[in-house]
Parts: sequence; structure tokens; C-alpha cells
Amino acid sequence: MTGKITSVIMAAGKGKRMNNPDKSKVMYELHGIPLIHYVTELSLKVNSLQVILIVGHQKESVIDYIKKAFENESAKIKFASQDEQLGTGHAVLMAEEFLKNFDGDILILSGDVPMLKAETINSFLNFHFENKNEASLISAIAENPFGYGRVLRDSDGNFYDIREEKDCNEAEKKCTEINSGIYVIKSGLLFEALKNLKTDNAQGEYYLTDVFRIFGKSGNKIGAFRADSITEISGINTAEQLLNLEKESSSDK
Repeated sequence: MTGKITSVIMAAGKGKRMNNPDKSKVMYELHGIPLIHYVTELSLKVNSLQVILIVGHQKESVIDYIKKAFENESAKIKFASQDEQLGTGHAVLMAEEFLKNFDGDILILSGDVPMLKAETINSFLNFHFENKNEASLISAIAENPFGYGRVLRDSDGNFYDIREEKDCNEAEKKCTEINSGIYVIKSGLLFEALKNLKTDNAQGEYYLTDVFRIFGKSGNKIGAFRADSITEISGINTAEQLLNLEKESSSDK
């Protein structure tokens, strides 16, 4: 891998479908450890120059935990607040103040994806740099892609767009290659694109995924790296998913 990396972790979610909506979703525990711990640790393992956590709902609990758990890495770790939940694009934009002078690539992670491995991220970063991409994402093949954004490719297999489930037409819904929500994007291009996002979608939110459409139309090189394991890149959205992941990961030990 070559190139400078800063990690941005989205950790502002409310977790409406967890058992306790008053608790930050990333503070739910897998094997007794908060989800956000796994992702922060991963960011440090892949040699991020900085780790910026985007916090929001019950942010004090997240900040307090991270400061104690990663006390020895405190110089690298920063917190940015997303006080209004206006979408993933808006969330990442909250990190701009820390990255105004950063000339490198930004690794964007979700704080509720605890099984992601450093080996996978390093392979992903190698793919990004070796192909001289300006923006890349991790995808995976899902037996049941319902609910996921679809990674769309042309007849030659070239990735050209991401479409959220609610915005897909019937043909696109049949696509089984899904977006993981894990990205690496050149810093300058990212924030320029984020400021051009619109909310003309089914959710009425600023989708981070729309930056890939902006890049594609502008002629910037984009790529999709297909991961081997969908379990590894899956986020936790419900209490049932967390319970199932705990059982599955316990059986693997």
C-alpha cells in the first residue's frame, strides 16, 4: 500500500431497531465489547494518520468510552458532531474541519461493522492505489440483497453507479452485488462532491453514495473491490442481527 490514509468512522446513529433506542447503536456490545471499539481498533491497525469519529446520538457515551479505551492513541483520535441526522453524506461532511489541509485518501467506515478485518482493508487499499482510483468501495455478493444498495456494472463488468434499494427499478433490484458502505476517496474530491449532493431520493437525505455518480460523470476513476465474505462487511441494524452475529462468531472460535 502507498499513500496517506485518514479514517472517518460514522458513529452517530440512533439504532431505532435495537432494543433500547435511547442508546447509541455503536455502544451495543459484541462479546462484551462495544461495536465502535472494533472499528476504531481496525482504523489504527491500518496505519491511519488520524481517526475521526462522527458522533451524534448519545455522543458523550461514545466519546468517553473511546477516550478511555484508546488513551495511548489520543493524539490521533478526533470527534466531529452530527447533531442533525441528514444522511451519510452530511455525516462525512462534518469531518471537513479536521481535513482541510490533508492531502491524502479518506477511508470511510461504519461504526456498526465489527467483523471487518485489517487484511481485507489492506487488500482494498492496495486495489485502490494500484488501479489509481480516485474513489473505491467494497462490495459483496448477497444471496438475499433486499435492503442493500446495489453496485451496478455495465456489460463489460465496469462499476459505474450505486443505487439505494428504495431508488432501484425492478431490473436493478435483481442485482446481487451489494454496497458495503466502506469507501476510500481522495480528500479534495470528496468534500467538493459532498457540497454538491442533493436530497432528491426516496429518503430525502444526502446520500454519500451519490458522490460516485458525481465522480463518474466528471471522468474521475472509480472502482469496486469485491470482498469474499458478506458476514465480514455486514453492519448491525437490529438486536436480532447482533445476537446472530454473536452466535456465529462464537462458533468460529
